[in-house]
Amino acid sequence: MSITQILFWFLSILTIFSALMVITRKNPVYSVLWLIITFIAISGHYILLNAQFLAVVNVIVYAGAIMVLFLFVIMLMNLDADAEQTKNKWLQLAGVVAGGCLLLILVAALKGAENQAKTVEMGTGSIGLIENLGQVLFKQYILPFEISSVLFLSAMVGAVVIGKKN
Repeated sequence: MSITQILFWFLSILTIFSALMVITRKNPVYSVLWLIITFIAISGHYILLNAQFLAVVNVIVYAGAIMVLFLFVIMLMNLDADAEQTKNKWLQLAGVVAGGCLLLILVAALKGAENQAKTVEMGTGSIGLIENLGQVLFKQYILPFEISSVLFLSAMVGAVVIGKKN
Protein backbone atom coordinates (compact mmCIF):
# COMPACT_ATOMS: atom_id res chain seq x y z
CA MET A 1 0.00 0.00 0.00
CA SER A 2 1.53 3.31 -1.07
CA ILE A 3 1.57 6.56 0.86
CA THR A 4 -0.93 8.04 -1.61
CA GLN A 5 -3.45 5.32 -0.84
CA ILE A 6 -2.92 5.70 2.89
CA LEU A 7 -3.46 9.46 2.62
CA PHE A 8 -6.54 8.92 0.47
CA TRP A 9 -8.15 6.58 2.97
CA PHE A 10 -7.21 8.77 5.94
CA LEU A 11 -8.66 11.86 4.27
CA SER A 12 -11.78 9.96 3.21
CA ILE A 13 -12.47 8.69 6.72
CA LEU A 14 -11.76 12.14 8.17
CA THR A 15 -14.11 13.78 5.66
CA ILE A 16 -16.96 11.37 6.34
CA PHE A 17 -16.49 11.52 10.12
CA SER A 18 -16.35 15.31 10.25
CA ALA A 19 -19.35 15.63 7.90
CA LEU A 20 -21.33 13.35 10.21
CA MET A 21 -20.25 15.47 13.16
CA VAL A 22 -21.54 18.58 11.33
CA ILE A 23 -25.05 17.21 11.10
CA THR A 24 -25.20 15.57 14.53
CA ARG A 25 -23.96 18.42 16.74
CA LYS A 26 -26.62 20.42 18.58
CA ASN A 27 -24.42 23.48 19.00
CA PRO A 28 -24.16 25.32 15.64
CA VAL A 29 -20.72 26.74 16.47
CA TYR A 30 -19.34 23.22 16.85
CA SER A 31 -21.00 22.27 13.56
CA VAL A 32 -19.19 25.12 11.81
CA LEU A 33 -15.87 24.03 13.31
CA TRP A 34 -16.42 20.47 12.08
CA LEU A 35 -17.36 21.87 8.66
CA ILE A 36 -14.00 23.64 8.52
CA ILE A 37 -12.28 20.29 9.13
CA THR A 38 -14.40 18.78 6.35
CA PHE A 39 -13.29 21.49 3.91
CA ILE A 40 -9.64 21.03 4.85
CA ALA A 41 -9.91 17.26 4.31
CA ILE A 42 -11.50 17.87 0.90
CA SER A 43 -8.59 20.18 0.09
CA GLY A 44 -6.30 17.27 0.87
CA HIS A 45 -8.15 15.25 -1.77
CA TYR A 46 -7.57 18.07 -4.27
CA ILE A 47 -3.86 17.96 -3.54
CA LEU A 48 -3.82 14.20 -4.13
CA LEU A 49 -5.45 14.84 -7.52
CA ASN A 50 -2.75 17.41 -8.40
CA ALA A 51 -5.20 20.31 -8.22
CA GLN A 52 -3.19 22.58 -5.95
CA PHE A 53 -5.02 25.74 -6.97
CA LEU A 54 -8.41 24.27 -6.07
CA ALA A 55 -7.03 23.11 -2.74
CA VAL A 56 -5.73 26.56 -1.85
CA VAL A 57 -8.92 28.29 -3.02
CA ASN A 58 -11.02 25.81 -1.04
CA VAL A 59 -9.10 26.57 2.14
CA ILE A 60 -9.02 30.34 1.63
CA VAL A 61 -12.58 30.86 0.39
CA TYR A 62 -14.61 28.16 2.10
CA ALA A 63 -12.68 27.23 5.24
CA GLY A 64 -11.69 30.85 5.73
CA ALA A 65 -14.11 33.47 4.51
CA ILE A 66 -17.39 31.55 4.25
CA MET A 67 -16.95 29.91 7.67
CA VAL A 68 -16.23 33.29 9.27
CA LEU A 69 -19.43 34.56 7.67
CA PHE A 70 -21.32 31.52 9.02
CA LEU A 71 -19.95 32.17 12.52
CA PHE A 72 -21.03 35.83 12.37
CA VAL A 73 -24.54 34.85 11.25
CA ILE A 74 -24.82 32.20 13.97
CA MET A 75 -23.65 34.64 16.62
CA LEU A 76 -26.03 37.35 15.40
CA MET A 77 -29.03 35.03 15.55
CA ASN A 78 -30.89 34.40 18.78
CA LEU A 79 -30.40 30.67 19.30
CA ASP A 80 -32.04 30.46 22.71
CA ALA A 81 -33.69 27.04 22.86
CA ASP A 82 -36.21 28.16 25.50
CA ALA A 83 -37.56 30.99 23.34
CA GLU A 84 -37.78 28.79 20.24
CA GLN A 85 -41.25 27.94 19.03
CA THR A 86 -42.19 24.29 18.77
CA LYS A 87 -42.15 22.92 15.25
CA ASN A 88 -45.41 21.88 13.66
CA LYS A 89 -45.69 18.15 12.94
CA TRP A 90 -46.66 18.91 9.32
CA LEU A 91 -43.52 21.00 8.93
CA GLN A 92 -41.40 18.15 10.25
CA LEU A 93 -43.13 15.73 7.90
CA ALA A 94 -42.50 18.09 4.97
CA GLY A 95 -38.80 18.18 5.92
CA VAL A 96 -38.59 14.39 6.00
CA VAL A 97 -40.36 14.10 2.62
CA ALA A 98 -38.06 16.74 1.08
CA GLY A 99 -34.97 14.97 2.45
CA GLY A 100 -36.24 11.64 1.11
CA CYS A 101 -36.82 13.16 -2.32
CA LEU A 102 -33.28 14.56 -2.30
CA LEU A 103 -31.93 11.13 -1.37
CA LEU A 104 -33.87 9.51 -4.23
CA ILE A 105 -32.53 12.08 -6.69
CA LEU A 106 -28.96 11.49 -5.51
CA VAL A 107 -29.35 7.71 -5.78
CA ALA A 108 -30.84 8.03 -9.28
CA ALA A 109 -28.04 10.35 -10.36
CA LEU A 110 -25.37 8.01 -9.06
CA LYS A 111 -27.09 4.96 -10.55
CA GLY A 112 -27.26 6.61 -13.98
CA ALA A 113 -23.66 7.77 -13.92
CA GLU A 114 -21.31 5.99 -16.25
CA ASN A 115 -18.65 3.82 -14.73
CA GLN A 116 -15.39 4.88 -16.24
CA ALA A 117 -12.96 2.10 -16.88
CA LYS A 118 -9.80 4.07 -16.25
CA THR A 119 -8.98 5.33 -12.81
CA VAL A 120 -7.62 8.73 -11.91
CA GLU A 121 -3.87 8.81 -11.70
CA MET A 122 -3.06 10.67 -8.54
CA GLY A 123 -0.24 13.18 -8.61
CA THR A 124 0.09 13.28 -12.40
CA GLY A 125 -1.26 15.44 -15.17
CA SER A 126 -1.81 19.16 -15.37
CA ILE A 127 -5.60 19.42 -15.34
CA GLY A 128 -5.86 21.22 -12.00
CA LEU A 129 -2.95 23.59 -12.38
CA ILE A 130 -3.41 27.35 -12.32
CA GLU A 131 -2.53 28.10 -15.95
CA ASN A 132 -5.01 25.63 -17.43
CA LEU A 133 -7.73 26.62 -14.96
CA GLY A 134 -7.22 30.31 -15.73
CA GLN A 135 -7.47 29.68 -19.48
CA VAL A 136 -10.77 27.86 -19.11
CA LEU A 137 -12.17 30.21 -16.47
CA PHE A 138 -11.46 33.46 -18.28
CA LYS A 139 -12.15 32.30 -21.84
CA GLN A 140 -15.09 29.88 -21.67
CA TYR A 141 -16.72 30.77 -18.35
CA ILE A 142 -16.17 34.52 -17.96
CA LEU A 143 -19.88 35.40 -17.76
CA PRO A 144 -20.77 32.86 -15.02
CA PHE A 145 -17.61 33.90 -13.16
CA GLU A 146 -18.66 37.55 -13.14
CA ILE A 147 -22.28 36.70 -12.27
CA SER A 148 -21.09 34.66 -9.27
CA SER A 149 -18.93 37.56 -8.09
CA VAL A 150 -21.97 39.87 -8.20
CA LEU A 151 -23.95 37.20 -6.32
CA PHE A 152 -21.28 37.05 -3.59
CA LEU A 153 -21.28 40.83 -3.35
CA SER A 154 -25.06 40.90 -2.93
CA ALA A 155 -24.82 38.15 -0.28
CA MET A 156 -22.31 40.25 1.68
CA VAL A 157 -24.54 43.33 1.44
CA GLY A 158 -27.51 41.21 2.56
CA ALA A 159 -25.55 39.90 5.56
CA VAL A 160 -24.68 43.46 6.57
CA VAL A 161 -28.32 44.57 6.22
CA ILE A 162 -29.57 41.61 8.25
CA GLY A 163 -26.98 42.15 10.95
CA LYS A 164 -27.53 45.89 11.20
CA LYS A 165 -29.52 46.99 14.24
CA ASN A 166 -32.27 49.58 13.85
